[in-house]
Amino acid sequence: MKPIIYLGADHAGFDMKNSIKEHLHLSGYTTEDLGALKFDPHDDYPKYAEAVASAVLKHPGSLGILSCGNAEGVTITANKFDGIRAGLGFSIDSAVTMREDDNANIISIPGRISTVDDPLEIIDAFLKTEFSNAERHNRRLSQVEQIELEN
Repeated sequence: MKPIIYLGADHAGFDMKNSIKEHLHLSGYTTEDLGALKFDPHDDYPKYAEAVASAVLKHPGSLGILSCGNAEGVTITANKFDGIRAGLGFSIDSAVTMREDDNANIISIPGRISTVDDPLEIIDAFLKTEFSNAERHNRRLSQVEQIELEN
């Protein structure tokens, strides 16, 4: 069963988010678009990153996709939430390793900066890759969780 995918983007990632949403629907995924729902050149990315991170935490097994100009702002914001592991999807390899090694639950795609690989192929790789559950990766994620608890 495919996970529900929560989408969010500001004005700089708006077109990218809509392209991703269309691609995911054609691929049989269920998505929920948490905004922006219309183009507003003056909106700010934190509210969309917050909405997606909150939804992913509330619905175990779901995943999130965010976009802003360089994808860094939404990634930083999403990672403020305990339990979110957001990564920047600049290539297929980065998408695969963030899922396999880091059990990432949100990927961020730049809306204004070119990625190494096609953004839709990056998304496909992220969604098709499972966490390896390797001991060393579980150990590292436990260390990350401890840091979250202490800070």
